[in-house]
Amino acid sequence: MSTLPPAGSIGLVKVEGVVGEAIRVGQWFDGDGFEDYEHAFMLYQRGSQAALSTVVEAEPGGTRFAGLEEYRGRKVLWLPCPEQYTTAMMMAAVTYVGLPYSFTDYAAIAAHHLHLPVARLLEAVVEHSHHVICSQLATACADKAGWPLFPPGEWPGYVTPGALAKLVPAGTEPQLIE
Repeated sequence: MSTLPPAGSIGLVKVEGVVGEAIRVGQWFDGDGFEDYEHAFMLYQRGSQAALSTVVEAEPGGTRFAGLEEYRGRKVLWLPCPEQYTTAMMMAAVTYVGLPYSFTDYAAIAAHHLHLPVARLLEAVVEHSHHVICSQLATACADKAGWPLFPPGEWPGYVTPGALAKLVPAGTEPQLIE
């Protein structure tokens, strides 16, 4: 396996099946392109191999620590974390572990994109309930760490994995996890 990026880096992967296709179409509808990256996670601890590396990710069931080996055989597109933010990214990620996941977040993204009056209400519901989706987790950690991914004031809950994929440096190739 080639060298992993620094801890705090954001990984983007394809989600298989109907759920992945629904997310992909939703991202296209939201203006974030039709790239095939529907899930985001953060590299929490970088080991010499996937079996020794840990990620933090939000998924149905809640935000959790997981082994990078769960992505073995899959290609990960990495948004590398600048070294000065790695410790702060890891510290931020820990504060989200255990938070629930909710599909209300997706409704908030759609309402925001459509400029529906209910968008602010949905945003408030998501903020009050303290749940996150995968891309919101990565963006919120970056915000807490001081790593500016998006303009100040942009709510992390409106960020999709497709929006994060647009931030990956041009020419970056996905890394096969072995």
